[in-house]
Amino acid sequence: MNNPFESTGRVKASLSTQKYIASDEIATIVFLSQKLGKPLLTEGPAGVGKTELAKAIAGATGRELIRLQCYEGLDESKALYEWEYSKQLLYTQLLRDKLNDTLGKADSLSEAADKLAKEEDVFFSSRFLLQRPLLKAILCDQPTVLLIDEIDRADAEFEAFLLEVLSDFQVSVPELGTLTAKHRPFVVLTSNNTRELSEALKRRCLYLFIDYPTLQEELAVVRLKVPDLNPKLAQQAVEFVQKLRNTEMRKSPSISETLDWANALVALNAKSLDKQTLEDTLSVLVKHEADLQKAKRQFIAPPPSRGKPDEFGRFSGN
Repeated sequence: MNNPFESTGRVKASLSTQKYIASDEIATIVFLSQKLGKPLLTEGPAGVGKTELAKAIAGATGRELIRLQCYEGLDESKALYEWEYSKQLLYTQLLRDKLNDTLGKADSLSEAADKLAKEEDVFFSSRFLLQRPLLKAILCDQPTVLLIDEIDRADAEFEAFLLEVLSDFQVSVPELGTLTAKHRPFVVLTSNNTRELSEALKRRCLYLFIDYPTLQEELAVVRLKVPDLNPKLAQQAVEFVQKLRNTEMRKSPSISETLDWANALVALNAKSLDKQTLEDTLSVLVKHEADLQKAKRQFIAPPPSRGKPDEFGRFSGN
């Protein structure tokens, strides 16, 4: 099978088939990550395409995407494996008669315990093992893309555990022994920079920072993802988004929000970015009330001049 990532040029071409426009830097780091077998750590603002990059890599290489969504309080059992105790209990009930026969032949309580211990392998086997994302990626029969999304939201303790897994791609399950990856997954970690990641994690990865795109880059994405949007209107929309990002706001619009807005303009059959259209759809782009009011004041309805006060110190319109 041909390797779609055998060169940086092939990386760009392969990702483009997944509607992902990769810069030279992105293509180079993805190529090196695959070539060197190192995890890829992508950082940047929310919504700039970090998760989409992992999806595009999976699509371009024909690999299954396995996603671990990180959150505060995530622990080893939620990321690695759990025993299906309810299923074990069900089997115990179904095999009750067999167990009774086995234990009934014991001459003492100690002997009964020994006989029961011999049956533990039945109940602590792979058929009762619930694979969470990390273990699923390790045990998969085919190469996968493992997406560890928003690692900065997980605790430092989980990050330390993750270091061990990423070092050897093997885990120990006390009841089953050490399980080693059949195929090393292509690992992509994403971070929104909500906290500083450890230097130890960064050392094990190739690093890629993805920032907001330039006007031309974002326009290319909009035209690719929302082809039904009028080209002139697409230009106006992207220019407006770029202006918003240059305004001091609590949360600047992401690329995903630009695409949502572009799709909204298509759905509304908008012909131009007039004042009414902006006012009706601005909340698709801006998700905080203070930002919304600021954007309206600055770009849609600037406050009228109050003129000069009259003899009583009052302004017109008061």
